[in-house]
Amino acid sequence: MSHNVLNEPFSDAVVDPRGAGIASARRGDLKITLISLHGLIRAHDPELGRDADTGGQVKYVLELAKELAAHSRVKEVEVLTRQIIDPKVDDAYAQVEEPISENAKIVRIPFGPKRYLRKESLWPYLELFIDQTLQHFRRTGLPDIIHGHYADAGVAGAQLARLLHIPYVFTGHSLGRVKRQRLSLGKTDPESMDKLESRYKFTARIEAEELALETASMVVTSTNQEVQQQYELYDHYEPARMEVIPPGVDLSSFSPAKPDWKTPAFAEELKPFLREPDKPMILTMARPDERKNLEMLVKVYGESEQLQEKANLVMVMGTRDDLRDLPKSQRTIINRVLYLVDRYNLYGKVAYPKTHTPSDVPELYRLATSLKGVFINPALTEPFGLTLLEAGATGLPVVATNDGGPRDIIANCQNGLLVDPLDKEAIEHALLRVLTEPEQWSDWSTNGIAGTREHYSWNNHAQRYLRDLQDILEHSPAPVLADKSTSRRLPEFDRLIITDLDNTLTGDDEALQEFIELIRANDHIGFGIATGRRLDSAMELIQELGLPQPDLIDTDAGTQLHYGENLTPDLSWRKSIDYAWQPEKIREVLDSLPGFFPQIEEHQSEFKISYEIDTSLSPSLSEIKKILREAGLRAKVVMSLGMYLDVIPVRGGSDLSMRHVLWKWGFAPEHVLVSGDSGNDAGMLLGRTLGVVVGNHSEELERLRNRPRVYFAQATHAAGILEGIKYYNFLDKITIPNDRIE
Repeated sequence: MSHNVLNEPFSDAVVDPRGAGIASARRGDLKITLISLHGLIRAHDPELGRDADTGGQVKYVLELAKELAAHSRVKEVEVLTRQIIDPKVDDAYAQVEEPISENAKIVRIPFGPKRYLRKESLWPYLELFIDQTLQHFRRTGLPDIIHGHYADAGVAGAQLARLLHIPYVFTGHSLGRVKRQRLSLGKTDPESMDKLESRYKFTARIEAEELALETASMVVTSTNQEVQQQYELYDHYEPARMEVIPPGVDLSSFSPAKPDWKTPAFAEELKPFLREPDKPMILTMARPDERKNLEMLVKVYGESEQLQEKANLVMVMGTRDDLRDLPKSQRTIINRVLYLVDRYNLYGKVAYPKTHTPSDVPELYRLATSLKGVFINPALTEPFGLTLLEAGATGLPVVATNDGGPRDIIANCQNGLLVDPLDKEAIEHALLRVLTEPEQWSDWSTNGIAGTREHYSWNNHAQRYLRDLQDILEHSPAPVLADKSTSRRLPEFDRLIITDLDNTLTGDDEALQEFIELIRANDHIGFGIATGRRLDSAMELIQELGLPQPDLIDTDAGTQLHYGENLTPDLSWRKSIDYAWQPEKIREVLDSLPGFFPQIEEHQSEFKISYEIDTSLSPSLSEIKKILREAGLRAKVVMSLGMYLDVIPVRGGSDLSMRHVLWKWGFAPEHVLVSGDSGNDAGMLLGRTLGVVVGNHSEELERLRNRPRVYFAQATHAAGILEGIKYYNFLDKITIPNDRIE
């Protein structure tokens, strides 16, 4: 396995007090952090199918955590998710910690509004999660591996891994480019595409997935099709870093009925629907989602006298107390199913129970098996298909869509048939084969029990996963900032103001003098500068303006850090910044692009390539990123004032440099006020620091309006900073009026 690790060895080793790296794997003190942010995650009786965000991924992450924690080489597994305090959901989701099993736990990080949010609404708050997680790591110690699940945790985990230089693993679960492709079929008009973008936030999601793929040492996928047909759509598609490790099935729960097995209580829930409850069962289990193709299944059954004669249809479509409380998309699917039941007059033949618990599910498979039934997954697309494994493990033959996971599962287990989910005749024929060929039914049943245990046990998954982690850790140094020495201290101040220079501090001489007097009069406040300028140019301007000597100066667009009167360089930042940096190759690719004009030499620096661009001629920002990715170049692209473009290393930028400073010196983000006016400043304005955008800001920063802890001042230039200082009462007892955005 060839891992393109984001943590290549540095020239001078840094001692990790926990013994991070492969030694930890040998000694059995490996700490693994799994991140899964959306949905409702609790250790016991997870509410699977409650909504589109609480499904297979929740189960996957919980079972992965439990299995890894049981391994002798693993000391601890933590699942980081979101703390939710909301009367509409269970109080369990407000608990800060919850055990999953011995050595495995859920840790709930508070970020964004307290109430439950669907995943598409989480994007504005991810920087808050990153800052809160840094505080968590400071209290509990750094993990050896960070593993992000889905795009939201994917981008947050990648940023944490880049900042802390911890190896990173990514699992996409489902991918934005694939979903957008599928949902936009036949919808080419701009209005339809805008609606899709508004609902699913595809632009943010796909960029997040690209960043996660770029950062990951390993990408864990479930099927070969996922690698070949889905990840291939991404600029950062690198097959060498992709490992197909199918998820397991909980074999302690999903097993054949024992000799003393009795008909479960859940069978009573089906009886009111069915005239002949002892008939074989065609069972499907899926949340009501358009992709699950449930209407097609009812049509096939409704138009087939033979199927109605041979079997009942049982449809377990999530849980619902009141149909009107469901999201509109789910309500629509259930209403269509009910309409079809009525249209084909299937009363007495189709069951659609309202609720079930996780403990009912294995019993339902055993009930269907005892009745010599069949499980069907008719989904239009199926990335994996965990229900097929659960059915197979209990001995129930399957019919499944000829796509993704089912192809691999049925190839490995030989326990059923694949069908075209749009071909009614093929679905009917496959179901009838299973229901009318008893010898074949027995073979498929036996094969499913054996095949799931051979190919899809969580133990097998964990063994392969840990083998690959060992390979990654062998090639990774200890995190640069693992040694939290107490001897390193910034000067004695309890809060810090960091501001951009050009157009933020400059532009209003009277307000600038007032700001300078404020800094000089308050010894408890540290002063920092963050600028796109080079260090020499920045120091020239600082002296020209008569500013106090900064305690911290962050120059060259977040790529250089220096401290104090002697401009002492930050060596730990210096060690990491040049990772994957290929300036000559970047210039070769970009210099020839239309509308690109390299800025003068004094605006260029070791880790910053600066252009002035004519946007009427140049490619768009997303196209520029794509061009660099396709050339195999890893870099960040930052646009300022609509015409200045900086290209910097992947570990650079004001967002990472600010967090590096706060992590290294143990400074609370709530005691740091940051101010800026352009796109270059966006990174440092997000998160738990107190942001101030001056009134003369450029258009790029408008996207931050209404973000928590970002204040848009009315006043311009230095007067805007002073307004922000008053807004947060920063000189006295700090208050944060814009902390909660409900």
